[in-house]
Amino acid sequence: MFLRGKQKFRSRQFSAAILFASLVLLRSSQGLAQEVIPTPVTPLPSASIPTDGLFFADIVVRGQPVFQIGSVSDVSATQRAQIVNRRIASILAQPQASRTVTVVPDAARGIAILQLNNRVLMTVTQQDVQDFNLPVETLAQQWADQLNRAFEQPPLAIDVGQRLYSTLRQFQRDIIDNLPSFLGALLALLVTLLLAISVRRLTLLGAQHWEVDHNSKVLVSRLGYGGVWVIGAIVALGVLGLDFATLLGTLGLTSVALGFGLRDIISNYFSGIILLASRPFRLGDQIVIKDFEGTVTQIQLRATTIKTYDGRVVYIPNQEVFNATIVNNTICTFRRNSIMVGIDYNTDITRAKQIINDAVMKVEGVESNPKPEILLRELAPSTVNIEVRCWVNSRRLPFLETTSLIAQAIKEALQQAGIEMPTDIYTVRLRNLPIISDNHRVNSEL
Repeated sequence: MFLRGKQKFRSRQFSAAILFASLVLLRSSQGLAQEVIPTPVTPLPSASIPTDGLFFADIVVRGQPVFQIGSVSDVSATQRAQIVNRRIASILAQPQASRTVTVVPDAARGIAILQLNNRVLMTVTQQDVQDFNLPVETLAQQWADQLNRAFEQPPLAIDVGQRLYSTLRQFQRDIIDNLPSFLGALLALLVTLLLAISVRRLTLLGAQHWEVDHNSKVLVSRLGYGGVWVIGAIVALGVLGLDFATLLGTLGLTSVALGFGLRDIISNYFSGIILLASRPFRLGDQIVIKDFEGTVTQIQLRATTIKTYDGRVVYIPNQEVFNATIVNNTICTFRRNSIMVGIDYNTDITRAKQIINDAVMKVEGVESNPKPEILLRELAPSTVNIEVRCWVNSRRLPFLETTSLIAQAIKEALQQAGIEMPTDIYTVRLRNLPIISDNHRVNSEL
């Protein structure tokens, strides 16, 4: 028992670790996408861009930092580097394009322009001159040479190594930058785990006082456990700063797609939940569903299992069970039995009814309350039919055994009292037949 609990706890820890790692990768992938996915350059406004406090940012080629640039008066270093990196990624996405960076000085304005395939890549400003303490043309040529060397296609092993190093470096930066958010999300997941375990245990303890079967108790505890985890996951995602509108939209489309493919399965599960909640039958009940009659051996969320009286096991999907007419023979402890007895027309009916009543009351298994009913039901052509009603155990085996004993007791009591139980009488009428004399019959025989 201790080993099983320990294994369950370890599996919960492993699941929580996987969830946390997925959140980390989802968070860090936003930063990595800026380096490798070429997107159109959107002109930035020149008057309403706030400074984020970062003074230098990397210019990246194939995931490898080449050099750093600083901020200017209206654009932060990060925003400026993002624009340049997008332009570089756009050029690299063209396999046949020339990749030689040239310097175009502009002495009148005191700047230099780096061009790639006759497209402006970036501008070396006077702010860059002040940041790096180099002449504008010298700094521009130095950056152009570094970009040209970076554009040269490296060997495969070096390229893979550079990309891996850049990815790990960016991943490390994202972890450091978002460490408070990750710690908050991890704390939320740990609190969620403790609350979910507590809710499940408290639900099982509280369900001991409910008049429900074990499956219903397990269902309630699982619903509580899963509900706490859903709330905890929402809180953890909120701490990480993820956009819930996009997430819920994605989940909505996914649920619609899965709904068409898993419609029958989902319907069976929801039908199972309703059956466990409404409880038209319980484990051990003897029921009739469509053409199947037997004892309920298992109630799952997907299907209900019935063992028939001839030893077969039938699995019925809960959707069919939910939509079918269910006859529960054992929902009550006792059920009424009915036996038809035919007596001769010359018999005293009152005396016969008393003899039958006395015989039935002596049979073990017949309930005295309510009392047996002896009713004259039909005047048949050859018999007077009397119906015997009595209450016996509703379980199938006791029901059949008691019915057999009642029929045997009635027959023996009526025989001892000299009351006949005739069979059907048939009258044969012969018309227009020739009369054969004895002499004619003797002659025909000879």
